[in-house]
Amino acid sequence: MLTIAYIGNGKSANRYHLPFALKLKEQIKVKTIYSRSGRQNWQPIAGVHYTTTLDDIYQDPEIQLVVVSTPSHTHYSVAKDVLNHGKNVLVEKPFTETSAEAQELFALANEKHLFIQCYQNRRFDSDYLTTQKVIESGVLGDLLEVEMHFDYFRPEVPTNVDHFSLDTSYLYGHACHTLDQVIAYFGEPDDVHYDVRQLLGTDRMNDYFDIDLYYGALKVSVKSSYFRIKSRPSFVVYGKKGMFVKADKDRQEYDLKHFYMPDHADFGVDQPENYGTLTYMDDAGQYHEEKVVSEVGDYSRVYAGVYESIVNGQPKLVKDEETLLQIKMLEQGIQQCRR
Repeated sequence: MLTIAYIGNGKSANRYHLPFALKLKEQIKVKTIYSRSGRQNWQPIAGVHYTTTLDDIYQDPEIQLVVVSTPSHTHYSVAKDVLNHGKNVLVEKPFTETSAEAQELFALANEKHLFIQCYQNRRFDSDYLTTQKVIESGVLGDLLEVEMHFDYFRPEVPTNVDHFSLDTSYLYGHACHTLDQVIAYFGEPDDVHYDVRQLLGTDRMNDYFDIDLYYGALKVSVKSSYFRIKSRPSFVVYGKKGMFVKADKDRQEYDLKHFYMPDHADFGVDQPENYGTLTYMDDAGQYHEEKVVSEVGDYSRVYAGVYESIVNGQPKLVKDEETLLQIKMLEQGIQQCRR
């Protein structure tokens, strides 16, 4: 059993973490949740100790792992404090604001023989897993281009933010999902082109990005905007023999927002109308167009991986070098913003 605590008791902890940690009843015990204010805006969990005293975590020898789900600008300082108190750490993304901070945390954890990792739950999105399945089937032939979109139509968000900050930047807030997916699957690119914008003008919120990563002849594009009244497909993949389009995003977040939790058998599961479309020419020159049954996404697989690393000594699910590369790319891209 892995006994864990949370620093932070907001939306991140209650929507994107706790439902998946609690799902693994034979592996994980949630013991303590800390928040500075003590406010409880979410349904309390039976048997969990809620506290405004950090020492309830730091001085508890039973707690092995602390999950940091505080505002992103505090991740570095809070994670460092946790390590200095001898606890393993799982840090919500973005892991840190700078690669130097990330490197320091990895070095400190190594020095103290502790575990630290970024919480990259989007590696277990249904649309991402389904796209991998199609690529690995080989029917598309050699890959030429992959487009990944994460769009909203929320013009009120950037309109209401009257100055630039990393905390509110779309690049740090959302490319930390999609860039990690690219790095996890394709590795380090040969070259990167950044187009990171503030559509509302100088010193306003970063509300758009378009990043192209090159792997030989393959181009992988990560694109997002707050001003897409109709979202672009989540994934579009082109190969020499065909293409695959997955229009709809993973449904886990949608269900969570409606308080439909992972204890339901159909939680996050695509319906046939959500399936992607695969179109290709086979080796005999025959044309095919077919629906692809979606893989099932499951964010609890991150917690299962953390359990295996801490309890059974397995390699980390998210490698240090992958996190460092992603943070370096965020640093590079955000330089295009005008402040």
